[in-house]
Parts: sequence; structure tokens; C-alpha cells
Amino acid sequence: MSNDLSAVGSDRIALLETFVRIVESGSLSAAAAQLGSTQPTVSRRLQLLERTLGVRLLHRSTHRMNLTEDGTRCYERAKDLLAGWQMLESDVRGADDQPTGHLRVVAPHAFGQQQLVGPVADYLRRYPRMTVEWLLHDRMPDFIGEGIDCAIRVGEVADPSVVALRLAEVPRIAIAAPALLGGRPVPQHPKELAELPWLALRTFYRDEVTLTHAGTGETVSFPIRPRLSTDGLQAIRNAAILGLGAGIGSQWALVEDLAAGRLVHLAPDWQASDLPVSLVYPPARHQPARLRRFIEVMRVAVPIAFRAVQAP
Repeated sequence: MSNDLSAVGSDRIALLETFVRIVESGSLSAAAAQLGSTQPTVSRRLQLLERTLGVRLLHRSTHRMNLTEDGTRCYERAKDLLAGWQMLESDVRGADDQPTGHLRVVAPHAFGQQQLVGPVADYLRRYPRMTVEWLLHDRMPDFIGEGIDCAIRVGEVADPSVVALRLAEVPRIAIAAPALLGGRPVPQHPKELAELPWLALRTFYRDEVTLTHAGTGETVSFPIRPRLSTDGLQAIRNAAILGLGAGIGSQWALVEDLAAGRLVHLAPDWQASDLPVSLVYPPARHQPARLRRFIEVMRVAVPIAFRAVQAP
């Protein structure tokens, strides 16, 4: 007990941060995962904070955890104190300070495994005292509940409660395996594509395909009845290579297959609408240096990464 109490004077901020993470994540285990700690350690910190303040902050049972009245007041004040502490750190250290700590980022599966790893590497090389947890899934995260600093999203962001910073545009094209054409010439106009079997990337198109001429801006739409629908870009790519149908895919992900002849570009003067790539984060009065620096790096590195990949 005495050793724990002697640490309180120098570690009150850490105790408050742990408490806020418990409340916002909804459990001790989730808070531990976000903090890179263990559940017993998080529990011990909570008990220490309660002993230090002399009040019970949470009602805990096997299945539920609720704030007490004192806990609610402590939570609101703790958030303000932590924000103030972050502002103090930033002001004292100066604008050129190297950030230190851990950043949790959600990225889409296809882009996060390949195209966006380079920009993350740029960030880590520039700021060697930072670590990054790079989480790959395609849904919008619960930033507070999951302890996520920011997310990279492909497609329009309609949620008005978040900030969406546009980073790049991803061209999309129609493709198919040569075998699907049965020896016929590559179709040059979208009207010829309507007769083909199709694959649907449900996130962006399901029962209709719209293509735009790169030179004239003419737009043509036609209905499709997909043989296979999926929410994964790599699944579309692989199914197309196997000859199951035509599909729409991000140009960067198909460059090697086009060059090797595994796929052909259908109606090559036409393309689907570009998809925006955005960095998304919750609005805050003060951004921690780790996030601010990450945004700065991504704004430069991501457009370069996508421009570097050109279709043959």
C-alpha cells in the first residue's frame, strides 16, 4: 500500500487517464488493451485512484459497470484535466517536439495491407519514439469506445460528427479475365459490358454499374445481376482472375494483374467514379502531438503513394 500511495504524486495523470479509458471503453479488459497493459494492472490503478480520492467511482458487478455520482463528476473533470495537460505538454515542449507514445489507427483491409504501409513507415521513421497499432477493418470505428485516434476511410464519409480530411482519389476501372471474353476482342464501350456476368463489390456497387468516358465526360449506366457479391476488394480481384465475372476495382490493386495478362481492362477509355481516401478523426479542442504529426505525414505521403502506381 505505501509504495502505491507514494507513486500517486507523480502518476495522478496516468491514474486519471486509466479511469477515463475504463469509462469510455466500457470495461477493464478493453481499457487494458487500449493502454497496452493488463486487466489486473488497470484494476489496481482504479482502486488506487478511488483510495486517493476517498470515493467509489464505479459500481462493478459480474456483467455491468456503472458510474457512481462521484464517478460521473470525476469523469467530466478528468477529461478536462487531461486535455489541459496535453495542451501544457505541447506548449512547453514547443511545436518542433518529437511526439512520444502510441497511436491507434484503423485502416481498410485492402489499402492497409499494401498501399498505406509506406506512409505509416514514413511516420515511424520520422518519429522513432512513436509506436502504431495498425488495425485493419472496413467499418467506421467507435473512436471513443475503442480508443481509436483516427481512421483512414475509402469512399464518402457522411457522418457529420467526425472530421474527414481528404487525402487522395483512387481511380477505378472495369476488368475481367481474358477467358471470360471467350476469344472475343476487348469491349470498348460500356454497352458491350452489360451482357457479361458480373461480380459486385457491395460497398460501392450492387446492381448497377456507371462508367464515365475519360475524354468527353459522357456517362453510361447499366444494370447487372451479380453472380457473386462481396465486400472485399481482393475477393473481387481473385474471382475475376478465376473467370467468374467482370468487376470494378481500384486501379492500383490491379496493375500487376493487368501487366501479367491475368486481367484485361474493359472499355479502357472509361472508368468508374474515383473513390475519395480520407483521414477521419473526432473533433477536439486540442489534438495530441502524436495525431497532429500523423496527419501532417499522411497529407503528404498518401497522395504520393497513390500517384506512384500507374496502370500499364
